[in-house]
Amino acid sequence: MPNPPDLADIDWRVEPRLVPYRQALATMEARAAAVLAREARELIWLVEHPPLYTAGTSADPAELIEARFPVFASGRGGRYTYHGPGQRVGYPVLDLARRGKDVRGYVHALEGWVIAALARLGIAAFRAEGRVGIWTVDDGKEAKIGAIGVRVRRWVTLHGFAVNVAPDLTHFGGIVPCGLPDFAVTSIARLTGAGDMAALDAALAATVPAFLQTLSCPLKNEA
Repeated sequence: MPNPPDLADIDWRVEPRLVPYRQALATMEARAAAVLAREARELIWLVEHPPLYTAGTSADPAELIEARFPVFASGRGGRYTYHGPGQRVGYPVLDLARRGKDVRGYVHALEGWVIAALARLGIAAFRAEGRVGIWTVDDGKEAKIGAIGVRVRRWVTLHGFAVNVAPDLTHFGGIVPCGLPDFAVTSIARLTGAGDMAALDAALAATVPAFLQTLSCPLKNEA
């Protein structure tokens, strides 16, 4: 997919194959170092991973119910989450030193970007007070459709978001997703009957300019 409009200064990269998690971490770390040194452009990288669990910096070992897949310490914020085929993972490597040194504002903007993209697919998603991530209603109950987990090093962002397009939702059963045992996870395919990764990518591309614009507007100034 070519760079979206108004994204001339950022590389937009969509991987056509599954990317092993360790390889993704190494690539992301190298790019972040290059962005910090002003030796590379910022990057928004969209990937899928083979099945795995990642542990964030707040992960509780008791929430790993069954290690059905490899488990990786990720270095991002948050607790346990699942990645696998049918899930779109987005890794923005952005320089907040030039976009606004506001980590909370960045997370808020990232959530808003995913919510706007899902709206283009007919899914009403929202933030939930006290629960980081992307939520929607499935069968009359709140359910998580997207996870957020970031790390910011010297004001360069790493990690990002994961949206359930059409993954095997039973794979989440090996963990307590994001430490929230009382809430189910759902997917675009479950809600709409169509899990089209390309459609989500197009929606993300269409809404990314507004996301980047939000980063230049401090959260405290929002109405």
